[in-house]
Amino acid sequence: MNPSMSTASPNVPSSASAPDIAAIVRQVIEQLGASNVASARPAAAASPSATSSFAGANGVFGSVDEAVRAATEAFEQLERLGVEGRKKAIAHVRRIAIDDAEELGGMEFAETKIGRLDHKIEKLKVLGEKVPGVEFMQSEVFSGDHGLAVIEHAPFGVIGAITPVTHSLPTIACNAINMIAGGNTVVVNPHPSGRRIAAEGVRRFNAAIHRDIGIDNLISLVAEPSLESAGQLFNHRGVKLICVTGGPAVAKAALQSSKRAIVAGPGNPPVVVDETADLDNAARSIIAGAAYDNNLLCIGEKQVFVVASVFDRMMAAMERAGALRLSPQQVDALTKRAIVMAGEGAHRHWVPCKDLLGQDASLLAKAAGAAGREGLELVFGETDNDNPFVPTEQMMPFVPFVRCRDVDEAIRLAHESEHGFRHTAIIHSNDVRAMTRMGRLLDTTLFVKNGPSVAGLGLGGEGYLSFSIATPTGEGVTTPLTFTRQRRCTLVDDLRILGSASAVRS
Repeated sequence: MNPSMSTASPNVPSSASAPDIAAIVRQVIEQLGASNVASARPAAAASPSATSSFAGANGVFGSVDEAVRAATEAFEQLERLGVEGRKKAIAHVRRIAIDDAEELGGMEFAETKIGRLDHKIEKLKVLGEKVPGVEFMQSEVFSGDHGLAVIEHAPFGVIGAITPVTHSLPTIACNAINMIAGGNTVVVNPHPSGRRIAAEGVRRFNAAIHRDIGIDNLISLVAEPSLESAGQLFNHRGVKLICVTGGPAVAKAALQSSKRAIVAGPGNPPVVVDETADLDNAARSIIAGAAYDNNLLCIGEKQVFVVASVFDRMMAAMERAGALRLSPQQVDALTKRAIVMAGEGAHRHWVPCKDLLGQDASLLAKAAGAAGREGLELVFGETDNDNPFVPTEQMMPFVPFVRCRDVDEAIRLAHESEHGFRHTAIIHSNDVRAMTRMGRLLDTTLFVKNGPSVAGLGLGGEGYLSFSIATPTGEGVTTPLTFTRQRRCTLVDDLRILGSASAVRS
């Protein structure tokens, strides 16, 4: 269902009636609200910055407590400016993300040293264009014999956010657009390895917003983030909601918090290719998705299961599309370098080697003993299902290909490799029944057919973009509505415009 559509009761005879009623109700509510605000607040409060004690900080603070208090003050000021204030604030985040993309993207690449510079820049530009804002904030109206009910989407207040190193500033900017559109403010505890670019982006966003609407610190940030500061943010009484984007450890911590949490956790997206697929399209799509930002995207293709009857042709299609195929010996050499064991006892598991995480395909080729080339985007090779690359969210531009007896085995192995994260899955097939079987079994938040994984976020496909995909807690691809709570206003009997004529005469 389109979130922007209003829901009306069956008693409303035409779709044109609900907006008219909604307009009347909103006008009444606004008039009541204006009189209450006027009586409750001094006249000086009409200027958002008049009483601000944190103005000029531009969102960067030395402690969690300072950041939360500044964000609380900003939230109270934003409430007084309404939806138009939110719209103006969001416009500055979008504009700076687009206009300063090359500079900010370069700064993020220089600090984090992972991914691809061109994609760091592109991520900022596309979020400025495709992340939804206040247009999602549509009220729902029910009208019937007993009056009216208006369901509005109200803010939580101050949101505490944890962001990853893989998309440090893009995640902050994307979440800020969604959260401010919902009427909230946010305090960010960024990943320590991306803290400088996070602070620079937050400074620019807040400075522009402050100059325009007089509110500073809509987006606040802990300048020196740590595990300790993350814990303080989780437990601060001024934080009303938690939003976490990251790996298994931080996702688990958020799920154990006493506060409501929106958790964008890990993924390990599998790909199935069956005998009916357009193999050249499949190859181009796999490269486009798995090579994007050197496979740092949580939705990126991580392992491919191909039906045996077309396996060799699929490998040839990958080479035609520009990927470099590694020999079995080279795959073994890369596996030993790229995937290592971590943890103790029952908690031991495979993890990507930090030295190769998010590095260029040519560097992976060299680590495997192969010769890379300029412009190489992806390396790949045949493995068995037991290779550590298959169950590991490797976040590097190497993709293992597993030969399968038939499409049913491919779907079963894909399901096993995804670990029940229910994050993302991709299939290349012209068999609708195979698509249906895979979709039902894996039950993922994103399920992409015959395209690259990024199409699931509106990049080459339909829909909208977000860098936070909340799979463990079920919200899915986040929008402004994700960061709101429902509030219902009911008017009993009054304003029954659609009442009977006899009722009106009486």
